[in-house]
Amino acid sequence: MARHNQLGKTGEERAAEYLISQGYIIRDINWRSGKMELDLVAYRDTTLVVVEVKTRRNEEYLHPEEAVTLRKIRNIVRATDAYVKLFDIPFDVRFDIITLVGENDSFEIEHIEDAFLAPLNY
Repeated sequence: MARHNQLGKTGEERAAEYLISQGYIIRDINWRSGKMELDLVAYRDTTLVVVEVKTRRNEEYLHPEEAVTLRKIRNIVRATDAYVKLFDIPFDVRFDIITLVGENDSFEIEHIEDAFLAPLNY
C-alpha cells in the first residue's frame, strides 16, 4: 500500500477510536455507494453522524479541512442520502469533519461538529 494511503487508513482508524471514546457508536467505515464513499458513519443518541476524515503529515500547504470542497460535500450528501434510504434511518443527520495532523501514534485530532450543511442542489 502506498505511504499516503496507509496514512489515510491509519487516520480513519484513529478517528473511529476517537469517536468511540466520545460515546459514538460506529455503524460503518468506508461505506460505498457506487463511486462515492463515506469515511465514517456513526451515531449518538438520535443523530446519525457522517464524518469526513482528513489526515495530513503536516499543515505545510493547507489545513486538512480545506480539502473538503463543495464537490466533495455534494458527493458526501449524495452518498448519505443513499445510505439513509437503504437502511431506513429515522435519525437526524449531521455532517462532521475530523482532521488528524501528524504520523503514526502522534496525531493532533480536531473534531469539527456540524462542519457543513447539505447544499440545496446536490
